[in-house]
Amino acid sequence: MTSQHLIFSDDVRQALDDGKPVVALESTIVTHGMPWPDNVDTARAVEEDIRGVGAVPATIAVIDGVIRVGLDDDTLVGLAQASDVMKLSRADLPYAVATGRTGSTTVAATMIVAHLAGIRIFATGGVGGVHQGAETSFDISADLEELGRTPVIVVAAGPKAILDIPKTLEVLETKGVPVVAVGSDDIPAFWCRSSGLKAPLRLDTAAAIANFQNTRRDLGDTGGMLITNPIPQDGEISRDVMAPFIDQAIADAEANQIVGKEVTPYVLDKLFEYTEGRSLTANIALVRNNARLAAEIAIELAAETKSTPIGFLG
Repeated sequence: MTSQHLIFSDDVRQALDDGKPVVALESTIVTHGMPWPDNVDTARAVEEDIRGVGAVPATIAVIDGVIRVGLDDDTLVGLAQASDVMKLSRADLPYAVATGRTGSTTVAATMIVAHLAGIRIFATGGVGGVHQGAETSFDISADLEELGRTPVIVVAAGPKAILDIPKTLEVLETKGVPVVAVGSDDIPAFWCRSSGLKAPLRLDTAAAIANFQNTRRDLGDTGGMLITNPIPQDGEISRDVMAPFIDQAIADAEANQIVGKEVTPYVLDKLFEYTEGRSLTANIALVRNNARLAAEIAIELAAETKSTPIGFLG
């Protein structure tokens, strides 16, 4: 699959042609992560947050077999209300294109498309990783493999809190993925500002993150980078509050034989129920926070590209 399979919205195409900052956005949060109408309201708010900082949002999805980089509002609303939408990762992204299906992009699929499109940074809620009990289920998200191979910065509020975070960090280390905490010495865990685990690396500004990524490129370092951005303090739900809910939701998934890609949306739905909606409110806060940071980094990346002589880019 090459860039010939992509169709760009006019504003995204113009921004890329002009070397302006662009931030990729996934679409599983629209189809599998939030209920209607919170899903479309959040998607619109995230796009506006990015525009407000000075970058251009590029929400990515496959619509009737066509990879769309940037969605107009009618398409976004249609996707948010659609049924039988595939949840696409590396393995089935080409399948959806080849068979004319509609699908939303996970972290892995969004990274693939962003790289094909020439977009260097992507904002999401949380990344997938090693699921609890993976030593027997072997349930490990393709997001980790993609971070090890595709040169896109991913801004997230850490690994999803329902995961085995220590094992997730071990896999990322093995794959050579830099994991950077922003303004904190700890790795955040989605709804919680701290997982209790020390961050491998720390940077405090968008400029420092862009400089790090450009240095990696100049040194021939390939693969992605994970930027973990703690949820704003006023939106946090503590680990002590969430832990028993997460345990119960995972137990419910196991009891109902929920496996594979269906585990995360099932557990998130249960957590929404158990927390009486607080988990969704926190999810919205952290996604918007990540989008704003990603836009700031995109601006720094675009400024460096414009100021660097062509020969130095390699």
